[in-house]
Amino acid sequence: MLSSLRESGKQQQTLLLALLVGISFFVGLGSAPLFDVDEGAFSEATREMLASGNYLTTYLNGHPRFDKPVLIYWLQLLSVKTFGLNEFAFRFPSAAASAIWAAALYRFTRKELGRETAFLATMFMVLSLQVTIIAKAAIADGLLNCCLAVTMFAVYTHYRTGSATSRLVAFAAAGLGVLTKGPVAILIPGAASFLFFMQQGQLKNWFRTVLNLRALLLFLCIVMPWYTLEYLDQGMAFVEGFLFKHNVNRFSSSLEGHSGSLFYYVPVLLIGLMPFTGMLFTTLLNLKKLLSEPLNRFLLIWFAFVFVFFSLSGTKLPHYMIYGYTPLFILMARLFAETRAPRIQALWPVLFLLLFAALPLLIPMVAPRIDDLYILAVLRSALRLTGTSYMLILAGAALLIAALQFIPALSPRGRLVAGGLVFCLCINFHIMPLVARLLQEPVKEAALLSKREGYKVVMWKVYYPSFLLYSLSFAEKRAPEKGEIVLTTVKYLERLENPELLFSKHGIVLVKNNETRPRP
Repeated sequence: MLSSLRESGKQQQTLLLALLVGISFFVGLGSAPLFDVDEGAFSEATREMLASGNYLTTYLNGHPRFDKPVLIYWLQLLSVKTFGLNEFAFRFPSAAASAIWAAALYRFTRKELGRETAFLATMFMVLSLQVTIIAKAAIADGLLNCCLAVTMFAVYTHYRTGSATSRLVAFAAAGLGVLTKGPVAILIPGAASFLFFMQQGQLKNWFRTVLNLRALLLFLCIVMPWYTLEYLDQGMAFVEGFLFKHNVNRFSSSLEGHSGSLFYYVPVLLIGLMPFTGMLFTTLLNLKKLLSEPLNRFLLIWFAFVFVFFSLSGTKLPHYMIYGYTPLFILMARLFAETRAPRIQALWPVLFLLLFAALPLLIPMVAPRIDDLYILAVLRSALRLTGTSYMLILAGAALLIAALQFIPALSPRGRLVAGGLVFCLCINFHIMPLVARLLQEPVKEAALLSKREGYKVVMWKVYYPSFLLYSLSFAEKRAPEKGEIVLTTVKYLERLENPELLFSKHGIVLVKNNETRPRP
């Protein structure tokens, strides 16, 4: 009887996690337009691959794109051939990879720490703010995080058991990661495992592991065919564009204006781990206790390397920190029982939602201080779209999360799950759709108009790769000549003399240029 109840509880837990994965990663996957720049660039490159039949080299706007390796494009291509040319198809590979990431997290944590800790760790991952966003994004990071997690879990399993199979799994997953985003897929596991093995006094074991002939051959069999063929096809342009510009230069300098201070990732962590940010502080306050166990040290070194390395990097982007979230989720789950006041955990998501609920009140206070005409147009549109109902939904959700903390029938874990689900629903079905309507819906509508009218468009002072995808055409990025159709924003409209307005929405405009050359 007891074993039957345990089995029933296990099944219910698995079903609940599957439900949370479905809600967080898959529901509404194709409802919003693709976000620029990254989603638009990845998806348009996949469309051009499909149109050209060249499955080796990726192109964007007709030019070689060496930003990332090929695996995510192949998966998007397979998805598009299955589901059609739409947002759902482009995002499905990321959602599927993130679901595998969640399953790997649950499986590893269950084996090492038990079912309850595994459930909490996976729930933290699935419902956290940055993961629920990245899992639905048509970019490479969901797949990369999946590969990183599987690699690191296999590395630790091999360390603990000496399993040859785990070593092969680690090298295979690292190989797929290198096909997804390049050297970072071996840098993080390599450096973090080196530091861990060194701390454990087992550097000889580390060298024996990484120099294992069978494992290296497996890695090379996965990685080398495409890299070799790409080099033979593109020559030094591939080496300079991919290896130096998009890898070495990302660390040594600020690429494409993505810079930040040494403390850039502190607010990223505080916001990205929502609604479970409070557990981060619990983890930090218990560092001394955590250091007593090898698994905890492994997880802490993994997170610390990611945090320090990318804090020192010249190029900083919020999603880089997700590479170190997986170990944090496990550590947070281990320490949940140590939380002295679990109800306080709800304070972070409550304040976050109340801040967004107050936007209609804050925008009129901020707008007079802004000179950028495009930002002003977006804020004015946001004010029109965020009325009383918007405020009531978010304020009501915040109050519900607070009220859940005082329901006696719910355990502390139950309150955490319920509050996290409410927060996730608000992000996915209220806040992100609003952002999509403001920023990307105008680009998609302008592109569909251009496609319908057969316009040849010039992008001036803006870069929206999703426009290329929705219009099924290329667009030059330059100053427009007389008589050309221009995609730009209201910020630059005043530099054109007597432009003919063809489309305008939320600050995005499509105009016909009636002057010889715009003012600089």
